[in-house]
Amino acid sequence: MNKTSPLIFKIADQESEFEQIHRLNYRTFAEEIPQHAVNRERRLRDRFHDENTYMICLRDGALQGMICVRGKRPFSLDEKLTDLDAYLPRGSKPCEIRLLSVEKTHRNGKTLLGLLRLLARHCESRGYDPAIISGTLRQTKLYRHLGFVPFGPVVGAPAARFQPMVLTAEAYQNRTVKLLESLAAGSNLKPLINLLPGPVSVAPEVRRNFIQPPVSHRSEAFIADFQQTRRLLCALVGSKHVELLMGSGTLANDAVAGQISLLPGRGLILSNGEFGDRLIDHANRFGLSFDILRADWGGVFGPDQIRRIIDRSARIEWLWAVHSETSTGILNDIGMLKKISTAKNLRLCLDCISSIGTVAVDLHDVYLASGVSGKGLAAFPGLSMVFYNHPIEPAERAIPRYLDVGFYAARGGVPFTISSNLIYALRASLLRRLGENSADEILGLSRRLRARLRAMGFRIVAPDAHAAPTVITIALPETICSDDLGQYLEATGYSLSYKSEYLLRRNWIQICLMGECTEAKLTPLLESLQELSYSLP
Repeated sequence: MNKTSPLIFKIADQESEFEQIHRLNYRTFAEEIPQHAVNRERRLRDRFHDENTYMICLRDGALQGMICVRGKRPFSLDEKLTDLDAYLPRGSKPCEIRLLSVEKTHRNGKTLLGLLRLLARHCESRGYDPAIISGTLRQTKLYRHLGFVPFGPVVGAPAARFQPMVLTAEAYQNRTVKLLESLAAGSNLKPLINLLPGPVSVAPEVRRNFIQPPVSHRSEAFIADFQQTRRLLCALVGSKHVELLMGSGTLANDAVAGQISLLPGRGLILSNGEFGDRLIDHANRFGLSFDILRADWGGVFGPDQIRRIIDRSARIEWLWAVHSETSTGILNDIGMLKKISTAKNLRLCLDCISSIGTVAVDLHDVYLASGVSGKGLAAFPGLSMVFYNHPIEPAERAIPRYLDVGFYAARGGVPFTISSNLIYALRASLLRRLGENSADEILGLSRRLRARLRAMGFRIVAPDAHAAPTVITIALPETICSDDLGQYLEATGYSLSYKSEYLLRRNWIQICLMGECTEAKLTPLLESLQELSYSLP
């Protein structure tokens, strides 16, 4: 798909456009919906063609979709339904909308939206009221969503059944216009369900703690609460120590890189996705000496691969990897990395930014690990953390003050101003987690969701055996644009991850379960994706 050329919406007026209309009409209403007989020409000229006004969508001159309207009686429904006027308002000026068809490769919402907006302007200019359609049974839910109301019995042949439906001007103004406006607003519409990897939705008690008046980071009461928050974090992951920094996970990984820079010898960095590549960037910026082991995005590392590289270089003394690779949804094997690091006497460092709070994480044998207050911990973003199990002294001039983990440790964890609001929100989230089996619930929900998506024909990047339960990365076929799909789903109330450059480049979209989410809230999303799945190759 050409993702750069614009979609053009217009009323058809060229012979080349009409010829494409006949071809699309055949593919839809003879092959896909067996309403008409097949023919060798694979071309179907509608019997009302000369009276139809066609709204069409073009990209680079190629027809993507169409819909037509006709105001002259008798309508096609006059022939299928006895006494059609009995169902219509007296004295009305009805029109019939027909031949809605969008190429399977472009059933992503944006094409339909543009066609409907153009159709609405045309009907208003002609004073049509109401509009009637023969809605194919498999799309009646969509038509109801747009404001159409069914009337009369189902009509048509057994292989092609249709429900007569009507849309009045009043219903159009009260419902359809608002829907079209919300779809057009796209990202300006407040999402109903947050399925992002961050920021995530947070619980009411977490929000209440965040909006309390700020307190001094030097007050005794705050210091006591701060230390409790540190203890809760360490207990959650089995680490002896943690330092909290004001900033994102990038800051925590910079702090980890700073500590690694104090070590002798070379290291090994593993990368099988975007965030593994970012560890390499952190290391390069600190001038670290290291080897790289790469796997395909969505691939996994085998222990023998890692051992071979370590054995080739006797100077390798540290290993740095991402636990949950958010870009692909792969959950790298901490147990395997620990076993190798212990056997080879390596210092193991981990990016646990997307795993802490979403799966069981045990850091007791880990040299350094990074985390954040958002994502799986379901608090507000703005705090990052470095976990460690060994004494760390201040590095003085070797590392900038703000990145010096030892400097934090020497000052009780609060060497600089830190937001009490963020700390209290994080503490509330950690306390809320005590006694909960949220990880088990997420795992069950994730497994069911993956199974449904695969049954629809979608390809999930991470195999189930190595999947992070909170990140489901879907690799869309070239026939479906991830940007278009993401915007459409966002407009219908679901905020998914699709805007990152690495996702757009690969035509991927993600469903993330890091925040407050239930199976019931996902049902409408699955219904929307079910409609889309008809266009999968």
